[in-house]
Amino acid sequence: MTKNSRKTNAMAILTAAFMLIAIGMIFFYLPQMRGESGEMLDESFKIFYFHLPISITSYLAFFVVFVASIMYLREQNHKWDILARSAAEVGISFAFLVLATGSIWAKATWGWYWIWEPRLTTSLVFFLVYIGYLMMRKAVEEPEKRARLSAVFGIVGFASVPLSFLSIRLWRSAHPLMFGGSAYGSSSGGLEGTSLTLTLLVNFIAFFLLFGTMLAYKVQNEEVQEEIDEIKQSIK
Repeated sequence: MTKNSRKTNAMAILTAAFMLIAIGMIFFYLPQMRGESGEMLDESFKIFYFHLPISITSYLAFFVVFVASIMYLREQNHKWDILARSAAEVGISFAFLVLATGSIWAKATWGWYWIWEPRLTTSLVFFLVYIGYLMMRKAVEEPEKRARLSAVFGIVGFASVPLSFLSIRLWRSAHPLMFGGSAYGSSSGGLEGTSLTLTLLVNFIAFFLLFGTMLAYKVQNEEVQEEIDEIKQSIK
């Protein structure tokens, strides 16, 4: 077992531990949630503690794609292309979970799984952008050309990420704004209390660790696949 593999396995164990703690805190540690007027919130609100960390983690994944794409164009080093590809594939998984958990929460809150409001729409847009990124990679066969085009796509496509993040601050939206204010003067949802903040923090750590672990395994797998492809080419 290589040193990197041992580190990745250790990270996986740490991730599992934090995920168990995070889930336990959501279901057994959190007090009953209340709204701004003091009313008891439905249990479905607890999905927020998954939804927000998953959403921010998807942004992080695509930021890695953005940085790795820039580094590839600067250095022409294939390791950056592998990192960008791996981060995009992991990020797509998180982006899908953003839409899934958001739809479940929307059904409980609004009575509909989907409405065409700014945050949901822009989240769908950046999900489709990176689906397009992966499809483009599959469509181009020549390795160097594929890497260059992917790097450009990874840089330009990243514009969809801040657009999604800022959407509820720039336009009127039914989506709750949990922190800060919007351009239209709506206030945040006002998460207050040590138990709420601590639970959210642990969930952020858990999902960031999950992303790091998935990315590390994906990069290792891609590197092994590259070596296999090189051996196959040398045999022909």
